[in-house]
Order: sequence, then C-alpha cells, then structure tokens
Amino acid sequence: MNNWINFPGFAITAGCLWLIGLALIYAGKKNRVIKNAGIILAASGIVIIVFYISVLWIRLERPPLRTLGETRLWYLFFLPVIGLAFYLRWGLKWFLAYSIFMAWIFLLINLRHPENFDKVMMPALQSPWFVPHVVVYIFGYALLGVSTLVAVKGLYLYYKGSQDEKVIKLADNLVYFGYSFLTLGLLFGAFWAKQAWGHYWTWDPKETWAFLTWLGYLVYIHLRFRHPHKEVWALWMLALAFVILLTAWFGINYLPSAENSVHVYG
Repeated sequence: MNNWINFPGFAITAGCLWLIGLALIYAGKKNRVIKNAGIILAASGIVIIVFYISVLWIRLERPPLRTLGETRLWYLFFLPVIGLAFYLRWGLKWFLAYSIFMAWIFLLINLRHPENFDKVMMPALQSPWFVPHVVVYIFGYALLGVSTLVAVKGLYLYYKGSQDEKVIKLADNLVYFGYSFLTLGLLFGAFWAKQAWGHYWTWDPKETWAFLTWLGYLVYIHLRFRHPHKEVWALWMLALAFVILLTAWFGINYLPSAENSVHVYG
C-alpha cells in the first residue's frame, strides 16, 4: 500500500467541518440552534477522522501507529476531541479554537508529507502492549500540547498586565490529566520492553528523552504545589517541558545517538 487512501479528501472535509462548526459556535452566542449546529459539525469532523483511521487500520491489517505520520494522525484526532470536550464541559470557546488550530497544523503537515504505507510489522511491534502504549502516549501528548497553548496565553496576559486565574487553573488540570497518561505510557512501554527485549528499561535514547519529558512536567507540578504564587515560573517551565516533549517525539529521530535505537521504526 503506497497511498493515504485519499487522505486529502478525508482531511480537508474534516478540517472544514471543524472550522465551520467553530464559526457557528462563535456566531451562535445568543442562538442555541446555531450553536448546536456548530457543535454537530465539529463532532462530525471528528467522526470522519475516526472513520478514516478505522479504514486505514483494516486496509493495513495492523494498527496505524508505526510511523511518525501515523502518530500525527492520531494527534490531530485527539486535539479537537479534547477541545470539544472542554467546551461542552466549561464553555471555553477559545480553548476549542486553539485545539482546532493545532489540529489543522498537524493535518497540513501530514498533507505536506504523505506517507508510503505498508503492512509490515517488525516483531517487536507485534506485542499486545504496542497499541495501549502508543495511544495512551499520544493522548497524553495532545493534552500536554494544548496545555502549552494555555501557558502561552497565560504568559501573554501576564506581560500584558492582566493575569487570569482561570488560565493557570486550566493549565494545571490539563497537565495533571496529561501527566497521568504520560505515566501510564511509560509503564506500558516498560512492560512492552520486557516482553520484546527482556528488559524493562535500557536507557535507549527514546527512553531517556521520554523520562526527561516526564521529569519536566513533574517539575511544573512541583512548582505549582510548592510555589503556587510563582505562576510565571511555572508557565515558562510548562513551555520548556513541551520543547523536551517535541524532542522525545520528533527530534530523537535526527539525533546521532538514535541511529541504533530500537524505537526508530521509520
């Protein structure tokens, strides 16, 4: 298999539904019918991506989680899910807009860099821990990614001279939730490593950077508990932790030390 199964068609349709839905949600401030129509359209875009992932999974006869492009596909799925869930729960339209904006970025990256799919699964990936490990990690990455956008907004408001406690609390909740998934991802990865290679931890470059990512967000949590009034420090730490996360996810593939990494699959 050497194409995206018409990924551009699915992607553009879903992306447009997200944008139109978001526009209607903003326009329907005093009109429940328009607002609900926007919610339905945004949710429909999510359903389209779910359908595409399902078709891809069936056609490949394996979980579409092997390559960076495939993980980006899951990331752009989780982002609007998180944004819509937080909007429905707390009415945060700007947060939904952030999530859809980020989803579009990853959508465009995948459109710009289409992948050549194949059905090959190396033996190490044929483990029952593979799917939960990667899916849990990507969901955690999505939560922590949008927490960084919240941090940017918090820093902007701070240097503008108008602090908003709701912003830092939202960042806290996203990090606590995302960190729990990050921790589960580490544990699932350790179980997978034990089954595939005989060791829970080998200090592989990917494992090292994953651990550094985990520590980065732990520092943020520590700052929030020990120094609750030093919000700017915490927000800058949150931004730094995301840089470490991106290195663990994307950057590790370009490091010389990762050439022989068992985590670089293609």
